Amino acid sequence: MKRALTALAALLVCTACAPVSTSTPAEPSPSASAATSATLSAGGKPQAPGGTAPATLGIAWDEASKTAALDTATKAMTLYARPAVTDKVWIQELGQLLTPQATADYQYVDPANIPVTRITGAGQLRIEESNGFGCHVVFPTDAGDYDVQLLRSAADKPWQVNRFTPPNGTK
Repeated sequence: MKRALTALAALLVCTACAPVSTSTPAEPSPSASAATSATLSAGGKPQAPGGTAPATLGIAWDEASKTAALDTATKAMTLYARPAVTDKVWIQELGQLLTPQATADYQYVDPANIPVTRITGAGQLRIEESNGFGCHVVFPTDAGDYDVQLLRSAADKPWQVNRFTPPNGTK
């Protein structure tokens, strides 16, 4: 008897949570049909208010952002390309421009093992207009083109270097 009651209780709990099926499809709302470019969530509702995706991911690019990103990347690449300094000096000075993850990644690097010694030309900023949180700056160097990835958490926060990628594609 206890087993039958337990099974009945479990069945009732499971059926209470199950979706109810209808034989007629739900009518789409006018805003959902007008917003054909919106990505739909569970239940067929648009993710973004008004049924459209935002133009940017929170931060728009402007000239000040571009200049700050290029300046930070240039300073960081200059500090990175110093194989003659001690590892302690290298990470202390460079670390001020790094994300916390990059600081952890680069803290045990021996700068003597870095093949680049100087930047040989201006960095080229590579942005995605719809994403103001990150960008890349590519620098010609005496060891080939280095890619510097920059991130920021808000428009009023400083750019920080997240990764230096040498010409062969490794850290």
